[in-house]
Amino acid sequence: MLMGRTPKARPVTAGRTTARTTTTAGTTAPRATTALATAPRATAPRLPGRRIAGLLGVLGAVLALLLGGAGPASAHAALQSTDPAQNAVLPAAPQAVTLTFSEAVSLSSDSVRVLDPAGRAVDSGSPAHADGKDDTARVGLGSGLANGTYTVAWRAVSEDSHPIGGAFTFSIGAPSATTVSTTALQSAEADSLVAALYGTGRTVAYAAFALLVGAAGFVLLCWPAGASRRPVQRLLMTGWVALLVSTVAVLMLRGPYERGSGVGKAFDLSLVRATLDERIGTALAARLLLLAASGVFLSLLVGQLGLPQGGGAKAATGGGAGTAGSGKPGSGTAGSGGAGGTTGTGRAGTDGDPEEAELRELERRAAERPQREARLGLGVAGLVLAVALSATWVGADHASVGIQVWLALPLGMLHLVAMALWLGGLAAMLVGLREGIGAEVANRFSKIAFGAVLVLVGTGVYQSWRGLGSWGALTGTDYGRLLLVKTGCVIAMLGVAWMSRTWLARLRAAPEEAAEVAPEPVAVAAAPVSAADTSSGSAEAGGTDTEDPVRRAQLARQRAARANADRARGLTPTRAGLRRSVLVEAAAAVAVLVVTTLLTNAPPGRVAGEVAAAANGAATTSGGTSGGTTGGTTGGAPAPQTVPGRTVELKLPYDTKGRTPNAKGTATVTLNPAGTGSNEVHLKLDGADGSPVEVPEVELAFTLPDRDLGPLTVPLTAEGTGRWTGTAQLPLAGNWVVSVVIRSSDIDQTTEIKQLKIG
Repeated sequence: MLMGRTPKARPVTAGRTTARTTTTAGTTAPRATTALATAPRATAPRLPGRRIAGLLGVLGAVLALLLGGAGPASAHAALQSTDPAQNAVLPAAPQAVTLTFSEAVSLSSDSVRVLDPAGRAVDSGSPAHADGKDDTARVGLGSGLANGTYTVAWRAVSEDSHPIGGAFTFSIGAPSATTVSTTALQSAEADSLVAALYGTGRTVAYAAFALLVGAAGFVLLCWPAGASRRPVQRLLMTGWVALLVSTVAVLMLRGPYERGSGVGKAFDLSLVRATLDERIGTALAARLLLLAASGVFLSLLVGQLGLPQGGGAKAATGGGAGTAGSGKPGSGTAGSGGAGGTTGTGRAGTDGDPEEAELRELERRAAERPQREARLGLGVAGLVLAVALSATWVGADHASVGIQVWLALPLGMLHLVAMALWLGGLAAMLVGLREGIGAEVANRFSKIAFGAVLVLVGTGVYQSWRGLGSWGALTGTDYGRLLLVKTGCVIAMLGVAWMSRTWLARLRAAPEEAAEVAPEPVAVAAAPVSAADTSSGSAEAGGTDTEDPVRRAQLARQRAARANADRARGLTPTRAGLRRSVLVEAAAAVAVLVVTTLLTNAPPGRVAGEVAAAANGAATTSGGTSGGTTGGTTGGAPAPQTVPGRTVELKLPYDTKGRTPNAKGTATVTLNPAGTGSNEVHLKLDGADGSPVEVPEVELAFTLPDRDLGPLTVPLTAEGTGRWTGTAQLPLAGNWVVSVVIRSSDIDQTTEIKQLKIG
């Protein structure tokens, strides 16, 4: 198990031999431990260099994370244009409605609905991709459509498996009143309970994957003997069961989550079948199959590494110590070491026979060979399973779409596996410290964790660049702000990890604490002797006390108490400090996993920038949403062209008769170019003192009474306190009436109007 440390132990062999020949019985084992711990001290002059290298690594990680964090790259679809355009007024009824997105989308039978002013459906047939282009959606319209305002409600699943949706209106002949509320149709947000359960399931799945892969990796790479410990076995089983349950939950909740229905639809088999036909459903089904294989892997892991080892390895260490300490060849480990531990290395230490030593070394290697081969085979199988499991996330999430997919997919899988080795290994490290692992095991994991952090930094920088696209997206988008939050959590985690390395250095420097605290291997064999010693001679008389169930239970409790006491004695102040530091690090890891889940549901800065560019800076409306956040565009509507000298300004004094500071003031409406077609509109609300005021609700509309047209409500986008902007479509010339509805409180409201001549 500790073959990696053998070259460092050999230079002090002579020191151990002298200790055996010059010290009294009973002191050899401590001396041997001290000598083994002396080897790290010999490398003490290099410790500052290692700390400097570690510090540079931490600083590099912080710098890299500040560039964008280590979250998964994102590529949600967004609505880029519509035909007919948002707010367009058409002279004749169109034959179909077409939507164009920034990436491929999946459609269902109700992905696009068209409703007339009375709320009746007028679309015909099922939505399909226009001209075979998977980034479009088209639905036909019935014949004989009357004039008026029609509402288009759409809902789809982007290629990265996230549901999006929205609504917009267009008019035939002239706008009209409508009973359909676009506000109620704009959001793609799922039922609140379904969304909470779905998000929780995804978070648990991430954590369970990290726990399963990290704990298995810790056992294989750092502590093979841990496979025989019940706490470690429980940790592995917890990760496997949690990943299985969360995967089934996500599979059942996916249908209601996409369609915005209630949690009762989770048991609708038709929705489950529809989910399985999607990319994410295929990935979830593959994950379940891989979990079945993982169950077999765990049974082999515990079965192969959890069995008591042959005496070779223990005879070379524990047996030798027992020989010198008691003067009896190998008596210290004869019970557990088998034939190989009968004489141990004690004879080589006392007689100095090189042939005997070489023979024992060959026996030790022969005894360790089955475990080495088992670890190698299990390691390869575990790596394949870990990569395959990570592919069930990466292949159905953000890395599978967007730019450089060929590079993003393998880096995404590498990112997840490195995350699991680090975060899941921390949980296994906590259990190991409770079980009394030595400094050698902790040091080995420290090196693996450092390598995993380097991989996370490299892959995270690439993924963040791929998802953000610009520095402004760091603070201007939800995705960027979540990245900053995750960056803070990771920085805190790296700081705690640095403290853990400091505690580990102290543990290595303390010989009496560095050795592993082994469990009592002779507890069962010593039970009859212990019973005889504590039975006041009654066992020797007839042995009837040991047959008493009450007595047996009492003896079992005594043995358990002694084992716990020995384990508690192994938790020295340095070990306790290391354990506390690792516990804080694990708590920070939980926060990182939660933020990572939120990142996968946030629309990315790169896509938001592309959509904004495609819209030529037009004001956003309700065209598209993801995760409940509006992010649509004006669709295919022509952007208003401002003309110098063509701005019209209207001032409308208002008074809602309320007592709040915003109850009285002036509303200022400006239009440019103040002509037929698209007009850029700005609305300002200033209080009585001339300063901008905020109100709970404001509405701007245009009406053309001579043609019985309107009111045409202008969708407004806030641009600060008391400031809004929007686009007004004024299809005809004439004397329009501008109305501003202002509500200053729950009960105080007023409507102010003013004439405006167009054309």
